[in-house]
Amino acid sequence: FSYRNIRSIKQWYLFWQQLVANLTQIPWGHNLVIISKCKDLEEAVYYVNNTRENGISRSVLIHQVETKLYQREDKAVTNFSETLTPIQSDLAREITKDPYNFDFLTLTKKYQEKELEQALTDNITNFLLELGAGFSFVGRQYSLKVAGKDFKIDLLFYHIKLRCYVVIELKTVDFKPEFAEKLNFYTSAIDGEIKGKDDNTTIGILICKSKNDLVVEYALKDMKKPIGVSEYELTNSLPKNLKSSLPSLEEIEQEIGGQ
Repeated sequence: FSYRNIRSIKQWYLFWQQLVANLTQIPWGHNLVIISKCKDLEEAVYYVNNTRENGISRSVLIHQVETKLYQREDKAVTNFSETLTPIQSDLAREITKDPYNFDFLTLTKKYQEKELEQALTDNITNFLLELGAGFSFVGRQYSLKVAGKDFKIDLLFYHIKLRCYVVIELKTVDFKPEFAEKLNFYTSAIDGEIKGKDDNTTIGILICKSKNDLVVEYALKDMKKPIGVSEYELTNSLPKNLKSSLPSLEEIEQEIGGQ
């Protein structure tokens, strides 16, 4: 062993001496990422369990830690506990985040909802990574016919663990109560027109530019369908020509591994 590796082994043991049994179930490279990037034991345990349960790769783990998944998961304002069974409610809260991180997008300064929607579907792999394990993409601007009228759902997914459809609506403005009412209609319509007998109740997730939590709580208070409301964050992106010249995460990892 090199001095550097022995030092890492010692650091690993001191950091994890209470949880060594669990750590042997995840790869050594994942351990190094966790002990070098996590600030406390609770956060580290979260990423260990997430790695074990979902079998994520090291690059995905790095992405989760760097985008602060631990701090964002289960932070959306929802009515899940009032509209779902306890088991479904717990699982549904785990699939929500607040805020959602859309830093992988490149948008104009005055982008509209359609542009945001198109950018997310153009980057569906990164979007699914941000949503988390279990999501399967069904369609964008999903056409739904009710009483002879056509309605368009921004994004429709199916969640494998929850065994239900998930309707995602995007808003590039501040939350308004009427947004929740529209999403309530969409989830009801999916349940009435699309949901199979073995599917669970459809869940709605509204992702908007900003929100007031108290306003959201009042808007969801008497809703009959399970709905969660979150914000998204989008930092200023680099110009495409400059961004393309920067090394990717995989290239950086290969360079470090070769040293």
